[in-house]
Amino acid sequence: MDLGLIIQLISGAVGGNVAGSLMKNASLGPVLNSVVGILGGGLGGQLLAMLGVGGAEAAGSLDIASIITQVAGGGVGGAVLLAIVGLIKNAMAKQ
Repeated sequence: MDLGLIIQLISGAVGGNVAGSLMKNASLGPVLNSVVGILGGGLGGQLLAMLGVGGAEAAGSLDIASIITQVAGGGVGGAVLLAIVGLIKNAMAKQ
């Protein structure tokens, strides 16, 4: 498994939990926050790679810029996906 992907997945889990603690109404609990964050971290990292930021050439290297890009992409991806899932959960609960 690629080290960059592992960094993105871990960052996604952290981002999901941070977003869950900041947005109490969107939180799914620690375990589901982590799972959704991991998925979001992977998706966020892949999206950045498609956009050419932290792509294939950065994935194989371990310089500080690529690590920061992978951490940011994973964390933001995890937080965004958790916010989306939390909003959907809340909208479905109101019906």
